[in-house]
Amino acid sequence: MALPVLSLGLTALSREALAVWPHLTANVLPAALGDTLLLLAGVAAFCGIVGVGTAWLVTQHDFPGRRSLEWLLVLPLAMPTYITAYVYVEILGFQGPLQSALRALTGWRTLRDYWFPDPRNLTGAILILGLVLYPYVYLSVRALFGMQSAAIVESARTLGASRWTLFRRVGLPMARPALVAGLTLALLETLNDIGASEYLGVRSLTLSVYTTWLNRSSLPGAAQIACIMLLVVVGLIIAEMRTRGSRRFALPVKRLRPVGRSRLPRGWSLAATAACALPVLLGALLPLAFLFSEFLRRDLIAQLDAAMLRSLANTLAISAVATALVVAVGLGVAAAVRLGREPWLPSVARLASLGYALPGTVLALGLLVPLAAFDNLVADASRAAFGASPGLILLGSGAALIIAYLVRFLSIALAGTQSGLARISPRIDDAARSLGAGRRELLRRLHWPLARPAVAAAALLVFVDCMKELPMTLLLRPLNFDTLATLVYGHASRGVFEDGALAALLIVLIGIYPAIMLARAGDGEKLATGS
Repeated sequence: MALPVLSLGLTALSREALAVWPHLTANVLPAALGDTLLLLAGVAAFCGIVGVGTAWLVTQHDFPGRRSLEWLLVLPLAMPTYITAYVYVEILGFQGPLQSALRALTGWRTLRDYWFPDPRNLTGAILILGLVLYPYVYLSVRALFGMQSAAIVESARTLGASRWTLFRRVGLPMARPALVAGLTLALLETLNDIGASEYLGVRSLTLSVYTTWLNRSSLPGAAQIACIMLLVVVGLIIAEMRTRGSRRFALPVKRLRPVGRSRLPRGWSLAATAACALPVLLGALLPLAFLFSEFLRRDLIAQLDAAMLRSLANTLAISAVATALVVAVGLGVAAAVRLGREPWLPSVARLASLGYALPGTVLALGLLVPLAAFDNLVADASRAAFGASPGLILLGSGAALIIAYLVRFLSIALAGTQSGLARISPRIDDAARSLGAGRRELLRRLHWPLARPAVAAAALLVFVDCMKELPMTLLLRPLNFDTLATLVYGHASRGVFEDGALAALLIVLIGIYPAIMLARAGDGEKLATGS
């Protein structure tokens, strides 16, 4: 966690970087920072409205389709942001199905004859990213709404509170910690995005880091932009901590009677069904249907050749290795916090899990310099001792990418493991110690069997995140090493995204099961709080 941050700071303060700084402040940073802040504000507003609104409807009211929609609302999490952006550009484009049908019906020929919304702008990016990321807010807020006591709601209704007043003055204030946690996750994912922003024409800070580094060959300039991104991330974390710490709400632990769902009138119930079904339709079902249609229409099964199978094998192999390492380290850190007596352990564990707050581009850039220095040091030593160079050990083997995955996704494994260990009463530990069990035996014979379901769920989420990760994979992968995500990005960059529909479909299908599992487990609050 500390290595990339220190590396970025040293690179950004180098003499070459200081010479580039005036150019960045005059030509790059104003537009990139402005677009990034507008994008974050728009995504926060969209995710807050959709996530809180749908969570309130499914937890407080009964309407047709509620039981299915309660878990279907999580499905957009299975859609990577860049794939959803590619799909909507194809659907809404001039040659897409909607405009083609419109011209066929009306006889119009060119865009001069009619107006049609173009998703390739800031507004389109806000809507598309919001459709994918609102489940972070929905999951965390739904968990808190579901824990509200019926006594509080009934007291408010007795005092004459309407449905709107109950939501505005009781439900929303009590859900504020979960809302802030979910919004923070959504905004961190927005900062991490590179594929959607680039394709939709938004000049974000993340994209500026990428283009400054690779297209303009200015590593110090990219490091300086990355440091600006780190300041934005620190601002988000401080805002979350202050908002969470300003108000606290406690619910009774004993005799907690859940709130009964009220049945809405017929017109309002249909409106509630439509309001909950629309995000699912636009965020998951429509993009998935488009990918299936392109797969069938273009007969893309022929793409399942040696190159595609190699990319699939690369994706599964590097994701599996990274997941095993992430989960092992997460289990070790969680066990140390649980069994250790040192007072500084929880604070260090918290700092170690902050890697999720680092955007992938920033993390990759921060790791590049120290890992390259290590490779060069080993190569020099090998030439001096044996007269031969082993090449790039970390950067050339994929180990650098696995290290980046470890730093970024450790928080998911740690949160899942700690949630599983938290369900084990300390009294059980005390009883085992009284029978002579040591720390290793406690972990092997007690903690691991009882926490295994939570660890397995965390491992599945880490695996899917590694599989669809794009920024770090683009920047740290070895030469001639393609994954499904980079394959999709390559087709989209060449303007033929439809040729990558099979790879995109594989990513989405693998990610659907963990999304459904997360929704049915109802652990949204734990995920948001831990991450």
